[in-house]
Amino acid sequence: MTSDPSSPVGAQATPQRFDLVVVGSGIAGLYAALQAHEHGASVLVATKGTIDEASTRYAQGGIAAAVGSGDSPDSHLRDTIEAGAGLVDEEAARILTSEAADRIADLVRYGVNFDAADGEVALGREGAHSAPRILHAGGDSTGLEIELSLSSLARREGVTIREHTLADRVIVEDGRAVAVRLYDALRDERVTYEAGNIVLATGGAGQIYRVTTNPQVSTGDGIALAYGCGAEVMDMEFTQFHPTALRLPERPIFLISEAVRGEGALLYNAQGERFMPRYHEQAELAPRDIVARAAHCEIAEGDGDHVLLDITHRDADWLAARFPTIYRTCLDAGLDMSKDRIPVSPAAHYTMGGVRTNSRGETTVPGLFAVGEVACTGVHGANRLASNSLLETVVFAKRAVERLFEGAVSPPLEPSPDARSLPRREDCVIAPQAPQAEELRELMWSNAGIVRTRLGLAEAATLLAEWQSLMPPAHDRTSMEMRSMVVCGRLMTEAAMLREESRGAHYRSDFPETSDEWRRHLVFRQ
Repeated sequence: MTSDPSSPVGAQATPQRFDLVVVGSGIAGLYAALQAHEHGASVLVATKGTIDEASTRYAQGGIAAAVGSGDSPDSHLRDTIEAGAGLVDEEAARILTSEAADRIADLVRYGVNFDAADGEVALGREGAHSAPRILHAGGDSTGLEIELSLSSLARREGVTIREHTLADRVIVEDGRAVAVRLYDALRDERVTYEAGNIVLATGGAGQIYRVTTNPQVSTGDGIALAYGCGAEVMDMEFTQFHPTALRLPERPIFLISEAVRGEGALLYNAQGERFMPRYHEQAELAPRDIVARAAHCEIAEGDGDHVLLDITHRDADWLAARFPTIYRTCLDAGLDMSKDRIPVSPAAHYTMGGVRTNSRGETTVPGLFAVGEVACTGVHGANRLASNSLLETVVFAKRAVERLFEGAVSPPLEPSPDARSLPRREDCVIAPQAPQAEELRELMWSNAGIVRTRLGLAEAATLLAEWQSLMPPAHDRTSMEMRSMVVCGRLMTEAAMLREESRGAHYRSDFPETSDEWRRHLVFRQ
């Protein structure tokens, strides 16, 4: 087995073989790799940046788990289902919440130091949670603490790591994923690795939007890879927009954690009016989709590009201790959180859809698994509950490794009878050439962002289809990422156009109500 002979760069004649190839090095990929390594498996981790460059490191708020006094997995389950707007897979969510405490123990064993207070783990509260259950580390550096702990352990344990390496193709033979072709960006070469099994852990697709909290690596690569090799993709119309990203001229987008609102921060519009009580009984702690749309609406009705987040009732010493990264970043921008309101606006934050899996991470292609944000397990439904994302990665990565190395049994993931493929759109020619990344991001932000219409989605779907037809074969990291973003953009816009209702993070101004008819999933398969 070798690389595609038409490739502009070559590959080795005899591919190296690993028991497991993991594509991606966030918490999902590293946790799966470490778990498999403990079973004696040979493991390769391929990551297109450095091993610690992933969305995980930017997760400020923390990881949800019902470990506090008076809390329970059942309460966590109820909150998860309520936030998910009718599309949460209850079995998957029950697994998520019931196995949370054990997975937290694993992270502690792997060297993660969660913050403590008075000798017990410190728990914060975030939107739509009925109790404090957010474990955090380094104040607001939870993701970074986890990422660095796992990546350093992977290096010490001798897990094979290839940095600056992108997965170019999943190779399927006789209906099973058997190998993955990688592109080494530093050497400008493609190399094929045979694998007993392949785990996609590439994260989400936030970079498809002009305003996003996601790092540059989040270009939807795993979703596009899976779709390209015949796996099913589900719920792509549901992208979560975080309500509070720092919005200042000439400053990069920076997430202001929901935990800040959990500690009492309030939102004000340009007129100085606190507005969230007008939108929801939980006010600033309402589900994220509601807060994001409320902020979007207030901005649209004003003449600026932001609303204001106020936590000036807390003093500087407390803020610097609880939110050291956020406090320092604001100070660098000339803002003192203890005295100044913070200008914020919504930003694309989390891809709730992705590669369709069962509760063991299996896709509809045998031998191919997906874990973390790239996967769609069904636990988030139409709107992710805050801080369930890091938890989902470890819970379902653990179950995937159990399936592979401990003989755990799960029902196979049957293909969806209602799966559809991306349509041909040849009714209009409006694209003179293949797109630039900024064109695509602006199109998605304007036409498939927080508020959507059929007209805007149809324009985006047509243009994306034409861009895809005009794109030359991908030959380097930039063109490979562009290919992934176009595919993900098509999946998002086609799904959003089909869903003629508003539910969770998907809001159609031409179909503003939720419909029981649409209490179902949209699945795509090439």
